Amino acid sequence: MDNAGTAVAMRAVHKAFDGVEVLRDVDFEVARGEVHALAGGNGAGKSTLMKILQGVYSMDSGSIEIDGLPVRIGSIQEARAAGIGMVFQEFSLVPSLTVAQNIFLADEPRGRSGLISDREAVRRARELFAEMEVAVDPKAVVADLGTAYWQLTEIAKALSRNARTLIMDEPTASLARHETAALFDLVGRLKKRGISIIYISHRMDEIYQIADRITILRDGRHLLTEALTDVTPEQIVEGIVGKKIESQLTYRERGHDPSGEPLLEARHLRSGDRVNDVSFRLHPGEIIGLAGLMGSGRTELARALFGIDKLTGGDLYVRGRKVSIGNPQQAVSHGLALIPEDRRAQGLVLDHSVRDNLLLPLLDRTTKGPFLSARAGRRVSSELISRFGVKATHPQRPVRLLSGGNQQKVVLAKWLGTEPDVLILDEPTAGVDIGTKSEILEMIRSLADAGKGIILISSEYPELLAVSDRILVLRDGTVTDDVPRRDIADEESLQLAVQGVHS
Repeated sequence: MDNAGTAVAMRAVHKAFDGVEVLRDVDFEVARGEVHALAGGNGAGKSTLMKILQGVYSMDSGSIEIDGLPVRIGSIQEARAAGIGMVFQEFSLVPSLTVAQNIFLADEPRGRSGLISDREAVRRARELFAEMEVAVDPKAVVADLGTAYWQLTEIAKALSRNARTLIMDEPTASLARHETAALFDLVGRLKKRGISIIYISHRMDEIYQIADRITILRDGRHLLTEALTDVTPEQIVEGIVGKKIESQLTYRERGHDPSGEPLLEARHLRSGDRVNDVSFRLHPGEIIGLAGLMGSGRTELARALFGIDKLTGGDLYVRGRKVSIGNPQQAVSHGLALIPEDRRAQGLVLDHSVRDNLLLPLLDRTTKGPFLSARAGRRVSSELISRFGVKATHPQRPVRLLSGGNQQKVVLAKWLGTEPDVLILDEPTAGVDIGTKSEILEMIRSLADAGKGIILISSEYPELLAVSDRILVLRDGTVTDDVPRRDIADEESLQLAVQGVHS
């Protein structure tokens, strides 16, 4: 670590919302040229602390120093002027614009005439990518590019504003493994240039691979700051959760009856160009894991089952009866529910309240005659908040103000409130802390134990292996393997099957 000085120092930071303390005298420090991991559970205060550094929130008390000098950061513009850049988990790019136009959005280079110069923007973007040692076409329209290129564009955008400290929020959440490796190489090059990285992640293997130190927040307080070489993964998990927890990533053989009538049966399903002749059976109490590379058709299969994408071939049966599912309403009426991959874009209405989001699929339970009943709505939403442990200061606050883990709990709660027989979960633990991940995996087991059928999509192979009774491997929209969990020796064996390599 090249830390010839302190890049950022936050001292005794205090913040409260509506009288509820979310940060209590927190200290946080990042050295120059350091990758510093920031970890903590839902509601620990990570996002609030970083939004104060970004200028999104103002602190109630405390101080901030940049390069040893006291600064006041009261806006995003002041944060940028102080050299703070942010690479968002949910991208802030405009898909219809080019890479170069996104990089210089609201700060466009001008020609001699005073007009915006796209040519100059392209030239400067090329220089940025050359410095980053990555190949990205500045003229490409962002919507036509893969997620990894969006990530690189976000980083270039921050560097174009002379960011000396970069905040990266779950930067690998949407990346394939080889893309993650390329990002880590880039982070290493940025470190050598003296740029500091604040790395927010719930993935323990990534933290140990890339970070120099880790700071853990719990319940709005600073718990510890340690070099990664001086702390074990078990100590980190215990620090985040507040207690020792039994590993939820240990496979436990479960009992279910595969001989009876299936809850859901798919026969030769086709949809678009990503679902190609898929057949399977899902029995009561069974958890089926879907494994595959990006583009294998996992999400497209989930969308087709739930009626979002049109089926162009094949048949669906629910409890032995052939059904037609042409939209999500029909899917819900047949006892299906889908937890989508992107909770913010597909699972929530961010500016609406926690209560309104919970009630969206449950309006039939909150009516009084032809009208909605506010009292019934309060009762139903309170039951769901309590049942699923959603931490919200008030049900009427916008759901966008919740932590990522609590947002995911809202999505889970609202669909489980419909009491589905078949639950389709697409990357349900993406971007949540280790404690919430443990809760979600145990919830999946409990739902299956209660007789529900579960289809689980996850890029995290340890999760699939921990909870699945059977794993379907998809490649090019087709099921290439259907393997009982007990026949999969380890993560490497599953990885080989996904890659199409058989021992």
